[in-house]
Amino acid sequence: MDRRSFIRRGALAGAGAGAAALASPAVAQDRITWRMVTTWPKNFPGLGVGAQRLADRITAASGGRLTVQVYAAGEMVPPLQSLDAVIDGTAEMSHGAAYYWQNKSTALSYFTGVPYGMTAGELAAWVQHLGGQQLWDEVYDQFGVQGFLSGNTGTQAGGWFRDELTGLDSLKGVRFRTPGLGGRVWEKLGATVTNMAAGEIFQALQSGALDAAEFVGPYNDLALGFYQVAKNYYFPSFVEPGLATELVVDKAKYQALPDDLQAIVRDVCQAEYDTVSADFVANDPRALKTLVEEHGVQVRQFPEEILEAGAKASMEIIAELRDSSDEMTRKVTEHFIESLNLMRSRTEGNDMNFIEARAKYFTL
Repeated sequence: MDRRSFIRRGALAGAGAGAAALASPAVAQDRITWRMVTTWPKNFPGLGVGAQRLADRITAASGGRLTVQVYAAGEMVPPLQSLDAVIDGTAEMSHGAAYYWQNKSTALSYFTGVPYGMTAGELAAWVQHLGGQQLWDEVYDQFGVQGFLSGNTGTQAGGWFRDELTGLDSLKGVRFRTPGLGGRVWEKLGATVTNMAAGEIFQALQSGALDAAEFVGPYNDLALGFYQVAKNYYFPSFVEPGLATELVVDKAKYQALPDDLQAIVRDVCQAEYDTVSADFVANDPRALKTLVEEHGVQVRQFPEEILEAGAKASMEIIAELRDSSDEMTRKVTEHFIESLNLMRSRTEGNDMNFIEARAKYFTL
């Protein structure tokens, strides 16, 4: 896919969409139209496509009683102002990632991805069955919104680097695009960290404003064109082991919906969590094959020194959050740790042993 084509489509929908955004949500003969703003470029693989599919499924399942109109990054508001658009009433829904909003509450980072933390399956189990959703609701109640898991990329790629990494010294002063608690880990390892939306990263790499960047993984990164600037592609990410997207809704408006429409929104989000995960599992290896065979990308693993230092930094950060002055952050951190330790016994004692045995003994 041509990187410029989908970013241009996402950025230039412009004036017409902006004018439409000024209208109030339509309500006629028990039919409602809600606006969803996203952090993703239009037609962006996995994530932007997932946001549109989620909207289409809600519209179809409700028989048009709740129609969701999607505005890609920049069509109504800048991508990293999507949550604010729901809080201030500009839109009824946003589609993004909770750790983008850690400046509002650090606790929100736990509902996207935590360094050395939960995998996609573990995160879903925590939110759906171990009380994570209730804690998430408490955090977002402060802002009058509600969040639902809406997709997961699985374990992400570690990032694109201009130069090969030989150890911790290689990271000193590296200007690196990476968000969330993972960004704090990389800062502890010596990198200079910034966050920016997907459509802005390539230009920053090309201009030299960035030395390295990570976004998701091969499926997205091929489309974004990072291989044109950096050839060293590191796997896996140790700071983003199971990255969830979220659908955020205006809570008062959501609760005012009839019960069946509330259920449709909630259940479609749960279905999309699985659909998006499967999309990445299917398409990441295809995209990686293209990157290696057609674009000369070098696939590498992080040196053990970096992995070990990253784990130490991650534990330090989580310990700091456990002792945070913010009560909500302390509460979510403690619950996350308890739940992760519970689920590790299954993941590491069962799933991991199977994967290791398959890799060692089984070939077709």
